[in-house]
Amino acid sequence: MTEPENARQAQAEVDEIFIGRWSPRAFSPTPVHESTLASLFEAARWAPSCYNEQPWLFLYAVTDEERALFLGCLVEFNQAWAGKAPVLAFVLAKKAFAMNAEPNRWAAFDAGAAWMSLALQARKLGLATHAMAGFDEEQAYRVLHVPRDQYDILAAVAIGCAGDPETLPLEMRNSEVPNSRKPLAEVAIQGILAG
Repeated sequence: MTEPENARQAQAEVDEIFIGRWSPRAFSPTPVHESTLASLFEAARWAPSCYNEQPWLFLYAVTDEERALFLGCLVEFNQAWAGKAPVLAFVLAKKAFAMNAEPNRWAAFDAGAAWMSLALQARKLGLATHAMAGFDEEQAYRVLHVPRDQYDILAAVAIGCAGDPETLPLEMRNSEVPNSRKPLAEVAIQGILAG
């Protein structure tokens, strides 16, 4: 599969892996080898976390039966394209510290670092990932048997080889290119906020 043209421009020197990582919707149904999946989760395992708690948990589906359950938790728009991805996952964050049972208000931040580690490792291995906020939270807790008092379900993720954009519904095809970013000056400010 040929990648679409990437018109992204860095405003400072940065490794290509950051510019090249994007979130396609077109996936090939080609299975992801078990050792490759292990590599993705191993990358996530080494993400930094508050007190080294590693509060993230990835639930993932690869069999047809598991994927159908996970897919059913997504909103209809995401179901229309994510069903072709050979791996579907949910990213969870443990609500309390294991060391003292106190609330861990940094858990989502840490889980985001783990997700990014996974996404960059996937890119390095030639895979695509697409994280989604569009899922039915109540259904996900129920179907995935996640204890609501212990975990926040933060996002769903599609993982696999990029596919042919022509397989997407017509209304999604035009957006199947890497998108741009805000200017650097809008996301990093030296000193305090004016105002």
